[in-house]
Amino acid sequence: PICQDTGMAIVFIEIGQDVHLVDGNLEDAVNEGVRQGYDEGFLRKSVVNDPLERVNTGDNTPAIIHTEIVPGDKVDIYLSPKGFGSENMSKLFMLKPADGVDGVKKAILETIKEAGPNACPPFVVGVGLGGDFEKSAILAKKALMRKIGDTSNSKYRKKYVDRLEKELLEKANEIGLGPAGLGGKNTVLAINI
Repeated sequence: PICQDTGMAIVFIEIGQDVHLVDGNLEDAVNEGVRQGYDEGFLRKSVVNDPLERVNTGDNTPAIIHTEIVPGDKVDIYLSPKGFGSENMSKLFMLKPADGVDGVKKAILETIKEAGPNACPPFVVGVGLGGDFEKSAILAKKALMRKIGDTSNSKYRKKYVDRLEKELLEKANEIGLGPAGLGGKNTVLAINI
């Protein structure tokens, strides 16, 4: 909330299987919306077209777009303007099964400590567990879309996840980074798994 980076647009689109989109390309429409939003909203444009040439696109496109076909006849669009400070502090751990829940806890807390002030605390931490390299990262970003404190978002949610989130939130705030890394008890606002 206090970062000057207005982020890269990460867009999740759930398209009902009974929906038929006409008169244009979905990706083009999303990118046009992002362009207009960043321009008309006076948001800082920091996306580059090539990571090595570093030429700014001037409109924060292209967005990162994830689409999913779901049951129904509607389209739901979720947007996350993910800042690059937090993106650059992202980590992926490939844990051994023997590492168990303690290995997961250690990895999450280690990542928060290493991020320090670079990701503009207070953080909302997204954690993806399971799947492969790619799936776990997408799950982590989708977890960031969950409203803080909302544990009713999935019929598949397990009660142990609620307990794990609460325990990790307490331990993360004991680290003492605080807002902007200046110290204090509010380092993390939520850990969404």
